Amino acid sequence: MKPDGKRIELLDELRGLAIVAMLVHHTFYDIGFVLGLDWGYTVFDKLCVLQPLFWAIFIIISGICSRLSRNTLRRGAIVLGAGLLVTLVTAVIMPKIGIEGAEIYFGILSCLGACMIITGVCMPLIEKMNYKLGMLISAFLFAVTYGISTGKILFGIVKLPAALYTTNYLMPLGIYSDSFQSADYFALIPWLFMFLFGAFLGKLAKDGAFPQWTYQKHARAFAFVGRNSLWFYLAHQPVLYGVMYAVSFIMYLIYK
Repeated sequence: MKPDGKRIELLDELRGLAIVAMLVHHTFYDIGFVLGLDWGYTVFDKLCVLQPLFWAIFIIISGICSRLSRNTLRRGAIVLGAGLLVTLVTAVIMPKIGIEGAEIYFGILSCLGACMIITGVCMPLIEKMNYKLGMLISAFLFAVTYGISTGKILFGIVKLPAALYTTNYLMPLGIYSDSFQSADYFALIPWLFMFLFGAFLGKLAKDGAFPQWTYQKHARAFAFVGRNSLWFYLAHQPVLYGVMYAVSFIMYLIYK
């Protein structure tokens, strides 16, 4: 919210756009996974090239909003709890009913929740630091640690000890063995640094210094999704699975 109470509509709209893009992307995956149609996987793979853009939008906006939140720690605990719920459903409950291969360990909600908690703890320091310097440092750290899951950082110059990658205990940090699999995975390193980039940028939002046009409404549908992004994320896969299994049953009745 702007100091005068006016909402920064663009943040809701961009977050809603990122959620809708994710929903469309996952729909094609479910077409392949549930309906067994290979073209669903093909389209899903081709759209993967756009994923980082929407990841960046969502995570940076979450960082900005952490600067505007009345209680970032409480918000982080709620989101982290939602992430743990997703893990419980996909890794424990779904396999028991015969749905395997969709397990999620430390997905986007777990990552965002942890980022919010860490940012909330560090907020006094973040508020004291020059926001431009903070953005620069965060962007640099994101860039140099981006390849941590491959065992290399600093643009591939520094190779990390292979012993680190023999276990999955460090999985939340982006370090895991060849046995690790997750349908949705966002490690704290490097994504925490992108979140912090947004938190530093959030100073402008907190001061009401964003351009005037960002406070105006442009796309009400995206704004609605953006304001309810947590619920859309939690509901989208169960709804998609329900629709896909209904389609699968209808196809079975037609072609049996």
